[in-house]
Amino acid sequence: MCAQLLHATPAMPHVLMHAGQHGCPYGTHRVLQPAGVLPQPAWRIDNTMATYDNEILIDVQALNVDAASFTQIKLASQGDPDRIAATILDIVAQRGKLHNPVTGSGGMLIGRVAAIGAALAGRIDLAVGDRIATMVSLSLTPLHIERIHHVHLAQDQVDISGQAILFESGLYAKLPDDIPEKVALAILDVAGAPAQTARLVQPGDTVVVVGGGGKSGTLCVYEARKRAGPDGCVIGISPFEKDCERMRELGWVDHALRVDATDAVAMAQAVSTATQGRLADVLINCVNLPHTEMGSILATRDRGRIYFFSMATSFTAASLGAEGVGKDVDMLMGNGHAKGNADYALSLLRESASLRHLFETLYV
Repeated sequence: MCAQLLHATPAMPHVLMHAGQHGCPYGTHRVLQPAGVLPQPAWRIDNTMATYDNEILIDVQALNVDAASFTQIKLASQGDPDRIAATILDIVAQRGKLHNPVTGSGGMLIGRVAAIGAALAGRIDLAVGDRIATMVSLSLTPLHIERIHHVHLAQDQVDISGQAILFESGLYAKLPDDIPEKVALAILDVAGAPAQTARLVQPGDTVVVVGGGGKSGTLCVYEARKRAGPDGCVIGISPFEKDCERMRELGWVDHALRVDATDAVAMAQAVSTATQGRLADVLINCVNLPHTEMGSILATRDRGRIYFFSMATSFTAASLGAEGVGKDVDMLMGNGHAKGNADYALSLLRESASLRHLFETLYV
């Protein structure tokens, strides 16, 4: 815990306006280094909280750090909350955003709208004071942290005081009144996963969810069960027995396999045994550690589909690895956005009492 412990720079003025200045809808006016790129791949962006007339200023309450990023920071910090907080502050100080230089990923945030640029007035369904979650990555969001109050080790979440900028093109979701904020934050951070699962899975499919005991994996298992139906087969994979026990208790998987997905041959053999050699029609990879590409590829049948939702995925390892073992599979790299994904992900909690109880137990 690092309550009241770590400060960034002194608090900046609450609202400053670049009067009459109109920024690029995609935020290129904030890029400091290198020139000519968009904010996400940029090494450094301007995180002064003086807003252009087409930006939204947010008073930030909490960050939900991308699972791959948080795991990397936690391991490098040996699980020490103060060192984790110091690392987060250092990244933001260097880059103007929470863009992990090791994993390349960020996360998302929740907060309240503090100001809306004049050029956006009447064009968006937001008002000052609205509670929102940003649906774009912290790896491209100008962020200023005044203080880190608490690091939640088990939830990948960090309570802060600070501010952030949302560009004109930035996606957001209003926080619902019927779901606790921390639960909504956790769900919205991975809202693309169940939405993409709904698109990919067909009735009767054999679906494998790697990391099926985690946050995004649980949502994907639930969605896969709905879509595959009674004639389908849903398999959850985790190296941890507690995750496998939870998957069995929830009742949405036909098999919960305890296997390390970084051991490609062992994973392929486990899935082959469970499916009598059929392998996966659809495989969803939600793990937060690297080197699971080949296990996913070997566990999927020829002409099957793989959705790499994890930000720990290496495109090079997946592409060249599939070629190297002669696997003709369709691979979709995780796009965290799917139209309507925020509302859809939240609706899953409303339709399943078991799913809601689980997330409220973990995140409230």
